[in-house]
Amino acid sequence: MNLRQLKQRFVLHLDPLLLSGLGALLLVSLLILYSASDGNGMRVLAQLGNIAAGFVALCIIANMPLHWLMRLAVPTYVLGMVLLIGVALFGEISHGARRWLNLGVANIQPSELMKIAVPLMMAWYFEKHEATLTWRNHLIAALLLVMPVALILRQPDLGTSILIAASGFFVLFLAGLSWRVIIGLLVTAAASAPFLWHALHDYQRQRILMLFDPSQDALGKGYHTIQGMIAVGSGGVLGKGYLEGTQTHLDFLPERTTDFIFAVWSEEFGFLGNLLLLGLYVFVIGRGFVITANASTYFTRLMAGSITLTFFIYTFVNIGMVTGILPVVGVPLPLVSYGGTSLLTLMLGFGVLMSIHTHQRLVKT
Repeated sequence: MNLRQLKQRFVLHLDPLLLSGLGALLLVSLLILYSASDGNGMRVLAQLGNIAAGFVALCIIANMPLHWLMRLAVPTYVLGMVLLIGVALFGEISHGARRWLNLGVANIQPSELMKIAVPLMMAWYFEKHEATLTWRNHLIAALLLVMPVALILRQPDLGTSILIAASGFFVLFLAGLSWRVIIGLLVTAAASAPFLWHALHDYQRQRILMLFDPSQDALGKGYHTIQGMIAVGSGGVLGKGYLEGTQTHLDFLPERTTDFIFAVWSEEFGFLGNLLLLGLYVFVIGRGFVITANASTYFTRLMAGSITLTFFIYTFVNIGMVTGILPVVGVPLPLVSYGGTSLLTLMLGFGVLMSIHTHQRLVKT
């Protein structure tokens, strides 16, 4: 294969519309990260390196035939479960949580791998039993979801467990989970609320309580919520201007390069800037739904739908916690917050979307 054929192959498997939306969000990331880090060029360069690694991963997955993705489902899930058990037994404790596993050459966070492995495994399982689906198949698929979520909750990592639970639930829903079962689960969850409340860690209960009245501990547990809402509200319609955010640059806003980077954007670009940013997210999510609707197989519909809906939840949870309508659960703003692991996981997911779209287009033509 010569250089021209190689170039055509890679361009062929990259969806231009989805890629343009992702590129715009990544440009926003570099722009606002420079301000959030007080002009730290090294932090921006590090994020640029993360983006480059994520793009390489996206290209590799996008050019992977769909049957290869299916073959990866079981080994990826099994590897993830082994690593999660390894974290539970031998993981390093940091800030009161056991989330990282030291492999000697690097520290890894296996829960990030499960964001892809869980829906991939569940979609593979449903594909194998498409012709004879019964409630037992949904029950087995639910167990495939519950096991990693339980291990991640034990770490504890509420934010990641919510995202993985959402990705698995969407596969169950798209696979035809009955509305009666869904309503029954919601009723059961509501009835179990007192028991679930006592099962939470103290800091998790405090975060939920701060949602209703953060001022009761304004300098402690409620500090993040209060400062986030102040930054968002102070931006007004047009914002204070790039690099002019007082909450950011006077060091009032915590975690401003990661979980609360949306507050930095809101303060500096205001309501109109938020509309632009939300418009980019809607474009990416909308493109994901189009790919889902056009998916040609059961497996690809489940995967594409789960990836797209989970990306929506990812965005909603972060913006919700920054604006004070959801508890602070440590979920970064997808594709915008600083970080390598979460960005790589997201780009892998979008690589799967592109593979689903472009490979099935080749089959049709």
